[in-house]
Amino acid sequence: MHAIQTTFSLLYVIRKHRLLKNGEASIYLRITVNGEVADITTKRSVRPEMWDQRRECSLGKLHRDKELNHYLETIKTRLYQIHREFEIDGKRITARALRDSFYGKDEDSKTLGDVYREHNKKCRALIGIDYSRSTVEKFDISLSHLIEYIQYQYGKDDILLSELSGQFVTDFDFYLKTVRKCQNNSSIKHLKNLKKVVRIALANDWIKKDPFFGIQFKHEETHVEFLTQEELERIMNKEFELPRLELVRDIFVFCSFTALTFIDVKNLTPDHLMKDNNGALWIRKPRQKTGNMSNIPVLSVTKKLIDKYKDHPECIKKGVLLPVLSNQKLNSYLKEIADLCGIKKKLTTHVARHTAATIVFLANNVSMENVAKILGHSSTKMTQHYAKVLDSSIMRDMATVEKCFAHSEQ
Repeated sequence: MHAIQTTFSLLYVIRKHRLLKNGEASIYLRITVNGEVADITTKRSVRPEMWDQRRECSLGKLHRDKELNHYLETIKTRLYQIHREFEIDGKRITARALRDSFYGKDEDSKTLGDVYREHNKKCRALIGIDYSRSTVEKFDISLSHLIEYIQYQYGKDDILLSELSGQFVTDFDFYLKTVRKCQNNSSIKHLKNLKKVVRIALANDWIKKDPFFGIQFKHEETHVEFLTQEELERIMNKEFELPRLELVRDIFVFCSFTALTFIDVKNLTPDHLMKDNNGALWIRKPRQKTGNMSNIPVLSVTKKLIDKYKDHPECIKKGVLLPVLSNQKLNSYLKEIADLCGIKKKLTTHVARHTAATIVFLANNVSMENVAKILGHSSTKMTQHYAKVLDSSIMRDMATVEKCFAHSEQ
């Protein structure tokens, strides 16, 4: 049996797209083994115009340039030596293993990035089972921000789990808000994703202390945008010359009477329609995001839209109830619809869900428990968020007060 041939190469590269404050570019040594890549930070930098990529060195003639080039040669020599030691010892050679050996990590040492990547890999395998694709994509974004922070703060691509601390967490939060320009609630989402990975490390005894101990997250109240009944009726009654705007309007109205999100209405099929013992038609569908079941009565408005598009070529071809465009196109066309209808609010597909919860359901005395079932919420606590912003419910509750004082004035 022939031994598997290992391809191994080293290449110095500079990060031109992310310059340091002094205008210089960080220098990295790229290790490639059988197509797998791992970068080593040299903790050195050079002005981009002084870098010769072909020769992988600085073109400068000053003493510091000569010293830099000598230092880079030393690192390469050390990597070749490590590679040779791996071959002699019969160790499995990977780019990451060579990098870890250079950093002086034990073979069994766990890094934060490795544990996070493994977590995301497992979640990706569970798409459609325990996770939606969008949720896993958010995990990947959080990991990307974390690695960028480590590079920014520590000048390397990863850190050992043993290096985690409360200071690391608070500095990461500060980085997200200042450098990445994340809003408070967005920053908290990335921190909560990190906390999920830290819990895995704690459960496996890879770390002894919880870096999140004593750290509390405080969500800021978000503004829920929704249409008034008059605005919704204005959109419903508007005549559109362009078929694409009529289609987008119909999808928006459908979501305004079902509270379905974009992804759920896009994946809605005839199989999600069912009749109860009284012959009433219902939409029964698990939410793509959480898996919680939504139980939605099909109102006459909704039924007309289903019938309107049942013979549409896209619906027949894909086996869906509505020919839903991409979310980007829907939101783009909704801006046009808002302009044509004289509505100043920023219309999105999610505004339709908010409108359903507030104006269509809660404002018409549908109970909190039933609205939670329609929305697919696991508890009424999530639904109460919509009730807080509904002025009409406040006015309804204050009607008795008004009558009392109006009577006393007479």
